[in-house]
Amino acid sequence: MKKLVVPTVLMLASSVACYADADKKITEAQLPAAVRATAQRETSGAMVKGYLTEIERGARVYEVETMVSGHSRDLQISADGTLTEVEEEVPFDRLSASVKAGLMAKAKDAKIVKVESLTKRGKLVAYEGSTVKGSHHGEVQVGPDGQPLSHEE
Repeated sequence: MKKLVVPTVLMLASSVACYADADKKITEAQLPAAVRATAQRETSGAMVKGYLTEIERGARVYEVETMVSGHSRDLQISADGTLTEVEEEVPFDRLSASVKAGLMAKAKDAKIVKVESLTKRGKLVAYEGSTVKGSHHGEVQVGPDGQPLSHEE
């Protein structure tokens, strides 16, 4: 019995530790200097809604949630201050016909309620649509050309 309890307790403790670090709210003052400098440069003219931190793929990252000209723009910054990802809301009617068609095909009969462009290290890699069908919320992604992706971004 003792041989089963110890591994189970360790596994549960590990799961709780991983969960506890998911999207932890922080203040601007808690950002490392390099992250703060990038955040200040990238948010000029924007309204900052908040700061988060988490461990992603074994590395600490920081997220800055903003509003720019009435739409959301969220930044992910690595601990060394490198801007690694930008998610920016895009009005559906401003998308190309191929991106609209790709998102609608992936969403099937769910309603697309928000679309964001996903840029990684300065390159547009995907469009992500937030969907709703009844009480179920989901996401669909397509490439910059509206085609299915070989993997989720």
